[in-house]
Amino acid sequence: MNALAARDLKHIWHPCSQMKDYEELPPIPIREGRGVYLYGYDGKEYIDIVSSWWCNLLGHCHPAVNAAVKEQIDRLEHVIFANFTHEPAVRLCEELAEIMPPGLSKFNFSDNGSASVECALKMSFQYQHQSGHPEKRRFLCLSEGYHGETIGALSVGAMDLYAKIYKPMLMETVRVEAPDCYRCKYGQRRDSCSCECFADAEEKFARHARECCAIIVEPLLQGSAGMRIYPPLYLKKLRALCDRYNVLLIADEIATGFGRTGKMFAFDHAGVSPDIMCISKGLTGGYLPMAVTVVTDTIYDAFYDDYNKGRAFMHSHTYSGNPLGCAAALAVQRVLREDRVLEGAAARAVELHAMLEEHFAGHHNVGEIRHIGLINAIELVRDVKTKEPFPARERTGYRIYKKALELGLILRPLGDVIYFNPPLTIGAEAAARAVKLCEEAVASVLGG
Repeated sequence: MNALAARDLKHIWHPCSQMKDYEELPPIPIREGRGVYLYGYDGKEYIDIVSSWWCNLLGHCHPAVNAAVKEQIDRLEHVIFANFTHEPAVRLCEELAEIMPPGLSKFNFSDNGSASVECALKMSFQYQHQSGHPEKRRFLCLSEGYHGETIGALSVGAMDLYAKIYKPMLMETVRVEAPDCYRCKYGQRRDSCSCECFADAEEKFARHARECCAIIVEPLLQGSAGMRIYPPLYLKKLRALCDRYNVLLIADEIATGFGRTGKMFAFDHAGVSPDIMCISKGLTGGYLPMAVTVVTDTIYDAFYDDYNKGRAFMHSHTYSGNPLGCAAALAVQRVLREDRVLEGAAARAVELHAMLEEHFAGHHNVGEIRHIGLINAIELVRDVKTKEPFPARERTGYRIYKKALELGLILRPLGDVIYFNPPLTIGAEAAARAVKLCEEAVASVLGG
């Protein structure tokens, strides 16, 4: 075992891990990163095809973002954000306001995605209370949803892997059956359906909307559920339903924002706007922890009054509006504009999906290759005809992950769904190499 890995295991409890697995697969010390590549202390090269948990938007150590953070650190590292401000935060909000879905105009800073979700939940609850609807206290959410791992975020998630043991601590929510286009019980296809699955949302709203203040969704892409992709029409129908029942619509764009789905935000595909949007991850290009909860003027105005009226949003984070994070985020926005990154990513997305289809479409264990933007997910199943999954105890995806690491590819599957979610700037050569390495890893575990 590498000496640094041994020192790590003496003290560090890694996230989302069964640490006993580290006896067989110790942590891999990384010395540096450049673009889509990470380099170990032993000189080994890895393709970071999952963008280090989906946050590395422009590649590791992007020169423009590096320079912006270095310049800012000599000016101002942090300042209390209550009653104080600074130029990077103001400029960032001005620039974000230009690209937000219409109507989203006020920005509340926090320091990570889960915190942004907590902020959105509290805002929704307090907004309804202060708008004459104190009976609206509950939340609706989609089944198989994931919104973070703080208590409120877990409550509106529906992934037992993360939440089951904590259920006695969680809020009681109303779960709407989420679209599952690969296993559609209506026998439809996501590219041609009328979202027949929306019937469950209509039924749940009819029964529970009078007591619900908001619904939260991962728009178009349920990430932790296995990169499930559903049609924009679902969001259009949901927007209309929320308007009919006076339920706020919260978009968790933490994983889908900033070009990941082929447009700046996933909601842009639907041509409608949420009432509240949570953004993080790609916001700073994966450089620094920062998140923002963005709301409409209508929501903001419900909190605006004399202090003694008790209507203020008394919610804070120590690192709200951190100048270093704002400087990184501004540099990310500048690169996206000046380098026309989304246009380049759109062309690469077509090439990448074509390569994955060529190498995997006929495999006897590949049930579906779904994609949106540069994101591609390969769902592995025991039986393609019946869509029967592999038994969880076999840990098929994990075995492929370990083999891919040997080959120099970071996959990090979601169960038995292996996926590509690379930086938007990935080149053709790196993409082709990643596909070949993935094919080799799958073949080593499941055969060719």
